[in-house]
Amino acid sequence: MSCPASVPGRRINVVGTSGSGKTTVGQAIAERLDVPFIELDSLAWLPGWTNRPSEELRALVDRKTQQDAWVVDGNYSKVRDIVWPRADMVVWLDYSFWRVFAQLLRRTLRRAAQREELWSGNRESFRLSFLSRESILLWMIRTYPQRKRQYAELLARPEHAHLRVLVLRTPRQTRRWLDTLR
Repeated sequence: MSCPASVPGRRINVVGTSGSGKTTVGQAIAERLDVPFIELDSLAWLPGWTNRPSEELRALVDRKTQQDAWVVDGNYSKVRDIVWPRADMVVWLDYSFWRVFAQLLRRTLRRAAQREELWSGNRESFRLSFLSRESILLWMIRTYPQRKRQYAELLARPEHAHLRVLVLRTPRQTRRWLDTLR
């Protein structure tokens, strides 16, 4: 399921569970290839942690992925039918549960402590992150096993046979691959 690591695509979707580093890796790929970076979270979230209506999100993603080259980060199933047919490569950050959980915990603590602005003025807070059913940490715990199964199954489907797939299982592997893009 993996492709030659030294030959990146020009239309790449970076996927993985919440906290795996999709945005960081996606930005690094886009910078090295000098192509636009499209962060799905920034398109999906409106002020007050409100989800953008599906039709609007789909229209935005449709417009942005009509370019010749791009890197999209994100797992939004509601736009996968737009992104994957146009993509030529999927980079799957398939890190261990504990690696992702540790990364996400550090990121969440930092964002809450620094009141870091995310998308549309939204900020993670200690209450939202640790004392809420909407906690990103709980979300990661609940979705990690299904994401692992889901991507293996999705990427094996005939309609996705055109995609070159690079599965990166550790941050070290990811850094090594990114170094080949320089």
